[in-house]
Amino acid sequence: QIGLVLLVGLAAKNAILIVEFARGQRLAGLSIAEAAVTGGAIRFRPVLMTSLTFIFGLVPMLIATGAGAGSRRAIGTAVFSGMCVATFLGIFLIPSLYYIFQTISEKGRARRLARQQHDIVKNTTHPLE
Repeated sequence: QIGLVLLVGLAAKNAILIVEFARGQRLAGLSIAEAAVTGGAIRFRPVLMTSLTFIFGLVPMLIATGAGAGSRRAIGTAVFSGMCVATFLGIFLIPSLYYIFQTISEKGRARRLARQQHDIVKNTTHPLE
């Protein structure tokens, strides 16, 4: 359980780095696709370096011997393999998910604005009436 909580925290940190940068690029005027690709590309190296450093730091837990080695190996194996998968999938999946959810969000916002404008026009009285 400790390993899984740690894994979720580190994977979320990497996702936040990518999404926050992509969001900034979107606010700067790039399209959703360009912002997602730019966010993934520019944050690729820092995310990869952080993840690989953590993964290599887990190697001693994977090869632990002596007293308590069973629990160290169990935690090390879960976190090591989980972080490898989370890093690989996160690099490709997070920008894709940003694109999907940002597109849905902006389309919903556009529909709400159109509905509000329609309601305003519908509720205003014509000066000749």
